Amino acid sequence: MAQLEATLYEIRNGAAWITLNRPQNRNALSAVLVSELYEHLLAANEDPAARSIVITGTDPAFCAGADLKSPPGSMIEGRRAVPYPQVLTTIVESPKPVIAAVNGAAFAGGLGLVGASDIAIASAEAQFSFSEVRIGVIPAVISVVCIPKLGTHHAMRLFVTGARFNGTQAVEMGLAHRAVPRAELEAAVDEEVDMINRGGPIAVVECKKLVRRVPQYANMEDAFRETAEWSGRMFRSDEAAEGMAAFREKRDANWPTS
Repeated sequence: MAQLEATLYEIRNGAAWITLNRPQNRNALSAVLVSELYEHLLAANEDPAARSIVITGTDPAFCAGADLKSPPGSMIEGRRAVPYPQVLTTIVESPKPVIAAVNGAAFAGGLGLVGASDIAIASAEAQFSFSEVRIGVIPAVISVVCIPKLGTHHAMRLFVTGARFNGTQAVEMGLAHRAVPRAELEAAVDEEVDMINRGGPIAVVECKKLVRRVPQYANMEDAFRETAEWSGRMFRSDEAAEGMAAFREKRDANWPTS
């Protein structure tokens, strides 16, 4: 396990686990923590041992939002730290599925990590809040990744009230996929990782691209034409040949490495 000042990095069962590790301030998004998180995301994207990425926090919190004493993007040793939008963009654009394992409270900017991730598994007891309004600001940056999941109906109430909600309610509103007791969180995340590992490595990458791309098509004719071409390329791949052979022979696939 590699440790920087505020984060941990570990490969576990084919996933890169990145842990926010400042429990003394509830894993708040300081300039140092955000910069280290960004470094670990880049490393995970290039790590051949990682087919997916998990972001979690050291208990008791997942992430309490911005560290007001050293906010993301401020100066570190005379240089500008990594801006938070760059981290969220890296999560969204990562070729590998990113899973948020929400182990505890996720407030304000911390919810950006949940919204940007591809899959979110939450502790049912975890508390969530878009709490920015309570200190006279707004969840501006994180709205880009959270409103598409919440929709304007839920986002409006949560943004203007700062109301708290739990992991189960986060699922009901579309911000998370599953809510489980805290003691079962890591096992639930491992289930998701195992399912990702069973798919073809290239197919998993292409599926993430597909989900991001399809809503951007201008019309249905273009969507069908381009996705049909995309499908054809995938069916002609070595990975597809191995996957279909494994299915016929009732065995696990031995995915090509290149």
